[in-house]
Amino acid sequence: MADKPHMNLVFIGHVDHGKSTLVGRTLFETGEIPDHVIEEYKKEAEEKGKGTFAYAWAMDQLDEERDRGLTIDVMHKRFDTDKYYFTIIDAPGHQDFVKNMITGTSQADAAVLVVAAPEGVMAQTREHTFLAKTLGVDQLVVAINKMDATKPEFSEDRFNEVKDEVTKLLKSVGYQDSQFNVIPTSALKGHNITREGEHQIDWWDGEKFLESINGFEVPEKPIDKPLRLPIQDVYSITGIGTVPVGRIETGVMEPGDKVTFMPANATGEVKSIEEHHEEIPKAEPGDNVGFNVRGVGKDDIRRGDVCGPANDPPTVAETFTARIIVLDHPSVVTEGYTPVFHTHTAQVACKFMELQKKLDAKTGEVKEENPDFLKNGEAAVVKVMPTRNLSIERVEEFSELGRFAIRDMGQTVAAGQVIDIEEKEM
Repeated sequence: MADKPHMNLVFIGHVDHGKSTLVGRTLFETGEIPDHVIEEYKKEAEEKGKGTFAYAWAMDQLDEERDRGLTIDVMHKRFDTDKYYFTIIDAPGHQDFVKNMITGTSQADAAVLVVAAPEGVMAQTREHTFLAKTLGVDQLVVAINKMDATKPEFSEDRFNEVKDEVTKLLKSVGYQDSQFNVIPTSALKGHNITREGEHQIDWWDGEKFLESINGFEVPEKPIDKPLRLPIQDVYSITGIGTVPVGRIETGVMEPGDKVTFMPANATGEVKSIEEHHEEIPKAEPGDNVGFNVRGVGKDDIRRGDVCGPANDPPTVAETFTARIIVLDHPSVVTEGYTPVFHTHTAQVACKFMELQKKLDAKTGEVKEENPDFLKNGEAAVVKVMPTRNLSIERVEEFSELGRFAIRDMGQTVAAGQVIDIEEKEM
């Protein structure tokens, strides 16, 4: 497992554009799901009147998801290419589930943006693309999927129309040509995924899907920074004890390390570390791990806490200053506004204390001091106070823990980065 470089890959895009099917197809084509299992899924899916969902079920293992045909939780699965071993984060596309998607995307090294050829760019395609950029995903493959459903089938003209649409969108949020690759696919039928033979799109001579994701570059691992590991879940396992689970963002963790969880302010010692159910001698950035901690009870810590070295604990903010951009607010943002901030695995309501500067969204230059309000499309520097303890970092020190999305009324209203923190004495 450890002999190939590891990458976390998130699949994003509008609901029903075929993300889960593409994930399932990828797992099947790389040998992670045996033929007979897919056959069983096909039979079961047809019985439920959802024949086209067989591959999606490889990821959607919650019964409720099978009945609704939706992806609810963020699932982790691994597969290998000749070059990498990937952990897939299947991020929900449905509007209610964007907050889960934010958690998934903030852990990704690269993304696959799935856009259905018949529909093209939709509202959530825009929202997910913007979030991916804001949350620091800077390489992606765009799969123009469902090419078998265009009229005529596998229409080159339709592919080019959607490709132009997506390219415009990506450039408008700040992606460069070199950061993305657009390819046609049919996840359902297997066209242009991996296989030679009849599953070709005859006018296409570019890369297949698996070749395309092999082209990703592994980001530099920030191993020289202090440990930062946002907690996703905490388990209490009989005979072992407290086992927090999460992904290492920076630094290295080894058994014997003394660690502190913030803002819980609980300190303990790492006894052992596991990844994909195997014990490992040390964990590095990008590793999704469970680790046993002595001296910390299951109820002492929770999702949203951050684990770091006891002698260099994660920062807890009294207030923080951030650069934000307003994406989609029904009216205007003013002082006193208190929406929920989603950063790493934490979700905390934060109050806007001051709107300090309005910025030009493209150049970052100051346009106005102390504006009265902010509206859609506007960028600003603001001062914010969390309504309860929140561990967050400055983006230039720990970029992974300094980005956030702001949600309210079931939608993402803004996104941003932390530029300064007034620390809280704990």
